[in-house]
Amino acid sequence: MKTINDFNFKDKKALVRVDFNVPQSADLKVTDNTRIQAVKPTIEKILNDGGSVILMTHLGRPKGKFSEQFSLKNIVPEIEEVLGKSVKFCKDCLGEDAENMTANLQPGEILLLENLRFYEQEEAGDKEFAEKLSKYGDAYVNDAFGTAHREHASTAVIAQFFPSTKFFGLLMAKELEAIDKVLGSGEKPVTAILGGSKVSTKITIIENILPAVNNLIIGGGMAFTFIKTLGGNIGNSLLEEDKMNLALEILEKAKTLNVKVYLPIDTVVADEFNNDADRKEVDIYDIPDGWMGMDAGPKTRDLFHDVLMNSRTILWNGPIGVFEMPNFSEGTVALGDSIAESTKLGAFSLVGGGDSVAFVKQFDYADKVSYVSTGGGAMLESLEGLELPGVKAINN
Repeated sequence: MKTINDFNFKDKKALVRVDFNVPQSADLKVTDNTRIQAVKPTIEKILNDGGSVILMTHLGRPKGKFSEQFSLKNIVPEIEEVLGKSVKFCKDCLGEDAENMTANLQPGEILLLENLRFYEQEEAGDKEFAEKLSKYGDAYVNDAFGTAHREHASTAVIAQFFPSTKFFGLLMAKELEAIDKVLGSGEKPVTAILGGSKVSTKITIIENILPAVNNLIIGGGMAFTFIKTLGGNIGNSLLEEDKMNLALEILEKAKTLNVKVYLPIDTVVADEFNNDADRKEVDIYDIPDGWMGMDAGPKTRDLFHDVLMNSRTILWNGPIGVFEMPNFSEGTVALGDSIAESTKLGAFSLVGGGDSVAFVKQFDYADKVSYVSTGGGAMLESLEGLELPGVKAINN
């Protein structure tokens, strides 16, 4: 893997694609700076070598038009705060201003170009647009894992103009190493926990990771399709009826590959989908009519805990209950505790993809697991076995 550690940036201008697509409040202040924090080591390495940094990113979906709301000038104060350095800002990413400011950038300085998506050529993967951007730098660094699955001008196309000076940033390298640990090089036993509401969104992931794992824990709403397939009564719980045959195929394939599949054995049910609904604990194969499964029950939590305590590599994607409702968050909290405990004992744990990342942040588990992925879609596509365009562009 070609990373920035393989190059000395002294007196070089590094064109660094980052993912500063950060959440903002109504007055456009940054509300979560995780993505900015994540690329700090990359920026510092280049500056410490004696180089300068030209940052490129997108923000929101401005659809190829300038918009005050999506201007990157609004996030400059936060970037300066996180990096502890002043950041120059160019009000366009193309044109005379951009050419002059990049040409005059001195070693040790940082310049942020305006939102790339103000030009529709960015998302179109336009080669001419990418070539214009490439003229600003001596080296290209991709540290935007969150957009690595997009074939955009600044993430995939631009790399061809840097045949010998294109590199992964340190964040990108960490993300790719974490995924490789789960899918290949990690210590066994490997356990994957797949939760969330639908089997249909996880099919490709399950098919790709089955050969790499020893244990598969299935939880959350998608578990009910499996339970129904195995003859259980699931009451009013979530069901994808058209995926029942597929659930059976997954279970059979797992058996062939000697992968142990763990499904919930009890569940906390409610008589309606809200936090204040009446609730009780029941056997997951015997949910009364009019009731729906909302969280993993205590026996299930114990079962999953035992599996995780005997795992050396753990992938967690998706919650195992409706954790957004406090009364139905205990199962996911217990799962988080089990992963944290196993990690403390030396297991490698990777949390990635949408809701599980939101959970980890909300309940302060980020420091208790080995790695939290910054890229939702990119992480999921990697787990599906796809080579991401942004990764391929550096590797080729």
